[in-house]
Amino acid sequence: MAKEQILIIEDEEDILALIHYNLSREGYRVSTAISGEEGLRLARSARPDLLVLDLMLPGMDGLAVCRALKQNPETAEIAVVMLTAKGEEADVVAGLELGADDYVTKPFSPKVLTARIAAVLRRRGKPAESEEGLLEHAGLTIHPGRNEVLVDGVAVELTFTEFRVLQFLASRPGWVFTRYQIVNAVRGDDYSVTERAVDVQIVGLRKKLGSAGKLIETVRGVGYRFKD
Repeated sequence: MAKEQILIIEDEEDILALIHYNLSREGYRVSTAISGEEGLRLARSARPDLLVLDLMLPGMDGLAVCRALKQNPETAEIAVVMLTAKGEEADVVAGLELGADDYVTKPFSPKVLTARIAAVLRRRGKPAESEEGLLEHAGLTIHPGRNEVLVDGVAVELTFTEFRVLQFLASRPGWVFTRYQIVNAVRGDDYSVTERAVDVQIVGLRKKLGSAGKLIETVRGVGYRFKD
């Protein structure tokens, strides 16, 4: 059975060829683009399962591509693994805030990149949980199987990562978790991320949840908890 389809958007030909070779060898169906504009057109028409997206692209940069995809309901579910030479916290935070699933900094190991891609696809491909996992608290309803969140009966649109963070905290009300515990639970213990990136996810959640945002409490010097 053919594996998932992956679109690589990268303007450096040697890096593009390296990634293409390693992913093809793993059985993935691979397509490529060398600019943000071309990549966005291909993503919209081919609807790949995952993008390997360089942030520093000529013309339309990677963050703009990610933003355009995540704002369109028809492409919002495409997984995104960012590839960046910057390695700066601000770029990583911006990408995660837009809804990217993971990031790898250059220079990188092809094996590590391939493993990260496989991990993202596994998480995206997990079967939905049953309605028995329904979480309800003070007007907030979380449907794990549907990836749906309601506040006083009104649907709230969250990114994939925001939903996972909220589900993790809400499933253990009263428990205090450090930022790295949250990252490990949501993305796996091989995921390298800054504390600032977790804070961004929490800020985004509180803003989108409105009055229900107060259910996520900050425990100074430790991390976060869902109100008991």
